Amino acid sequence: MAASPIKFGTSGWRGIIADDFTFANVRVAVAAIAQHVCSRNAKPALLVAHDTRFFSEEFARTAALVLAEHGVRVLLSAGATPTPAAAYEIRRSKIDGAINFTASHNPAEYHGLKFSGVDGGPALPEVTRDIESRAAKLASRARSNGTAFPSPHDSREFEQIDPRPAYLHRLGELVCFDVIRGTDRAGGVRLAYDALHGCGAGYFDRALAEHGVVAHTIRAARDVLFDGSGPDVSEANLAPLAKAIAEQKAQVGLATDGDADRFGVMDDAGRYVSPNHILGLLYDYLLETRGWQLGAARSVATSHLIDAVAKLRGFTVHETPVGFKYIGQLILQGAIALGGEESAGLSIHGHLPEKDGILACLLVAEMMAARRASLDEQLRELFRRVGREYWPLRSNLRLPDEVKARAVERMGGDFSTFLGRRVVSTNRTDGLQLAFDDGAWILMRLSGTEPLLRIYTEAATREESARLADGAREWVFAAAKGSKA
Repeated sequence: MAASPIKFGTSGWRGIIADDFTFANVRVAVAAIAQHVCSRNAKPALLVAHDTRFFSEEFARTAALVLAEHGVRVLLSAGATPTPAAAYEIRRSKIDGAINFTASHNPAEYHGLKFSGVDGGPALPEVTRDIESRAAKLASRARSNGTAFPSPHDSREFEQIDPRPAYLHRLGELVCFDVIRGTDRAGGVRLAYDALHGCGAGYFDRALAEHGVVAHTIRAARDVLFDGSGPDVSEANLAPLAKAIAEQKAQVGLATDGDADRFGVMDDAGRYVSPNHILGLLYDYLLETRGWQLGAARSVATSHLIDAVAKLRGFTVHETPVGFKYIGQLILQGAIALGGEESAGLSIHGHLPEKDGILACLLVAEMMAARRASLDEQLRELFRRVGREYWPLRSNLRLPDEVKARAVERMGGDFSTFLGRRVVSTNRTDGLQLAFDDGAWILMRLSGTEPLLRIYTEAATREESARLADGAREWVFAAAKGSKA
């Protein structure tokens, strides 16, 4: 075992099953969390939840045993539970937090652990640093005596709860299901839903069914290999949804990832719609229909379309580092109407300080039914109203460590020009972002969930955004060779 096997990234600790994500390391991580919560409350209670991945139930039971050993009251979630449902249960039950076994959108070989605090949001950096420190000490002690943690075969019983009814009730308060359903033959919207074998199945479709709306649902059954492609709501993974849209003549296709905290959207032609564009459309729609006089929040990697909508309506935008935990704090403060990330995370005013892919999909369905226009028509109209187009792009580079290190070192330099363009501002909120005089920008940063260097670009055309991405990739590889290009 490594000296400090537990490291929290942008959204929890993740690792390869049977490599670094092992039962031994899970016991270390959970013991560290138990110590952390016990240092803040003498009689803490934690929810233990899990997704549909391989060994999820076994990891959850192991966590329950470790927590009980440390005097923590355990509430064991019945069945696979979406991250937003777990977050809502924390707040409803007024408990100290939750441990959720999920690797979210990562490929099937990964598993992970998310720790949410008493507010229902992802643990903040000061909390995860404390847990990591405790885990390092516990790992060392476990190596020395070999018997630091209980057996996974312990037969103790735990209190079980079902978070679904309360969470679905809350969705009924946030979403206008009567609009989605329609009140006459011309109303409503035809939906196709792809659960990607994750735990949105039985939640998104159930929420609709309880309000008299039927969606054509695909990939709702558990498959721990996720069709071999993983439960990411990416364009490539949603090809089966595009087929379902065509077969069902659906007006929109909606999807949730492995733990249902992220959303995916396809239009009536089976074309993938960028989460960036959905965030801009939904922010505009919520201001129009909810009457909220509030700004928005986005991560530094997210489209400035949200900024354009805010400016149009006289509001401001809060910019945060990547990681929904930062946006979640603004949700808790009641400071924003919508907070979102380009990686398909969203929450809204009065809801959770956590991403909710189920809510996002329901709001898209409501917007479609209310406006009675295709997503392409709505986006074109929004571009017209804000005065220009926004075409964001994200590229992922899987690089050797030494190449990433050289690139990151060069990113620390000063830039008056980049790729032959004049740089008008430099932003180091998270990585390196360079803005140009025509409103286009580039961001380069290391991923907090995968071993990748990510390149984000945005320009007024798809072609220009792609050219910026190509130029940034060439710059990264030139940096690795020590070139001054």
